[in-house]
Amino acid sequence: MFPNSSNLGRPPFPPKYQHRNNFLNKVPLNIQPIVSHQQIINARINFQNAMASLSGNLVTTLAGMPQPLVYGNGSPVNTPSPSPTFRGKKRLSEQSVPFGVKRQRYRSPHRETHAVNQAVPSPEQSARLFSGCNARYVPDLGIHVPRLQDILFPPVTETTLPVAKDKLSLQVLKLFEACQQQTCDLNRKELCRSELQREIQRIFPCSRLFLVGSSLNGFGTRTSDGDLCLVVTEEPVNQKTEARHILSLVHKLFSTKLSRYIERPQLIRAKVPIVKFRDKVSCVEFDLNVNNIVGIRNTFLLRTYAYVEKRVRPLVLVVKKWASFHDINDASRGTLSSYSLVLMVLHYLQTLPEPILPSLQKNYPESFDPTMQLNLVHQAPCTIPPYLSKNESSLGELLIGFFKYYATEFDWNHQIISVREAKAIPRPDDAEWRNKYICVEEPFDRTNTARAVHEKQKFDIIKEEFLKSWQILKDKKDLSFVLPLKATIQRR
Repeated sequence: MFPNSSNLGRPPFPPKYQHRNNFLNKVPLNIQPIVSHQQIINARINFQNAMASLSGNLVTTLAGMPQPLVYGNGSPVNTPSPSPTFRGKKRLSEQSVPFGVKRQRYRSPHRETHAVNQAVPSPEQSARLFSGCNARYVPDLGIHVPRLQDILFPPVTETTLPVAKDKLSLQVLKLFEACQQQTCDLNRKELCRSELQREIQRIFPCSRLFLVGSSLNGFGTRTSDGDLCLVVTEEPVNQKTEARHILSLVHKLFSTKLSRYIERPQLIRAKVPIVKFRDKVSCVEFDLNVNNIVGIRNTFLLRTYAYVEKRVRPLVLVVKKWASFHDINDASRGTLSSYSLVLMVLHYLQTLPEPILPSLQKNYPESFDPTMQLNLVHQAPCTIPPYLSKNESSLGELLIGFFKYYATEFDWNHQIISVREAKAIPRPDDAEWRNKYICVEEPFDRTNTARAVHEKQKFDIIKEEFLKSWQILKDKKDLSFVLPLKATIQRR
């Protein structure tokens, strides 16, 4: 299905029985970051400056030139002006204050002169910290994360888009082409991932950091945040204790040694705890979790759905933009997560009288086995052929049908949205589903991805938005009546 796609998102894993060694005693792999076009330009500039220095012209050449912000390994990346959010209190420059003294004020109420050196534990200190923890922290050394340049995504010429003839379909397609994630967006996220992995491996030498979620699953936009999964073992990790402890060390690392290019790190103690932060070099917001392995699995399942039928990606993107505009796309505020919205679109396309999508888990159970070793998960997208549907509905017709399905047809009180089964299934009478307003089944662990919608008021708002948008679009056949296209494209 994908030309040369055996390496798609692929960690080049050796056999799963590779010997496991203590992750605190192994030397980390040297995974080199991508060399971007900007880095090449900066390298040329540095060379020219060096030559100018030999001839005595460096002072006049560099007068007033701003220096690019760099990662810890010295990889230069030009950074836009800081966001207004972070303007205000000024810190003294790196040149005028010793590093240790400067960071004392940031993290230590006792003003120890050695605070920074002790801020992040060494591998030996980590060993003592984890001496009482479960032995499951020993990772599988077969887990490797490749450089992005080694991942062959479907070439643009091979990724065809649907033909749009009516106005609404043309609007959907135009919005998709303007807002879909570009290769340069992905490169920036991958550069940050590789640099952070290098730094985190100083504490957990055999850990691996995976880029997951919309950045890799085919449904990303130009403004999509980055999702990262830190894998220390393929075995389950207690998210309330072990994961939080690991993240507290990562948070400390970000707040001290990496504070030059990581800003506003926050440890969020949710059901799946995360560290939220902004990378000042790539200007991307990230969420980092520990051992949420299901996120790696569903990334490749969704990527397969994204490319198995050419109408899927444009439809998903416009629904995400629509939900964001109507303020119903924020799980932290009691509405729908982007992941739930994607599953809702896929489910709708599966339940049409003439389906546009099948259940990939039913048709290819060996490719999406929830117990499959991580060193095999990446192979799924390249083993699934395109799905040839007899349904010839346009993008506009499908969008109207999507709103109609959830506004008038789906039974919110008694049914679960299941992509795994490719149909709506009855709600079981257990704690996961009982008294929940919206039920969207996670395809692998079968939990409720829409559990954040726990207030009736928010649920009613979501249903009302579906109903209003359906009524408007079926009459107007014009996307601009439910989503301001120009402003959305400008924000991207």
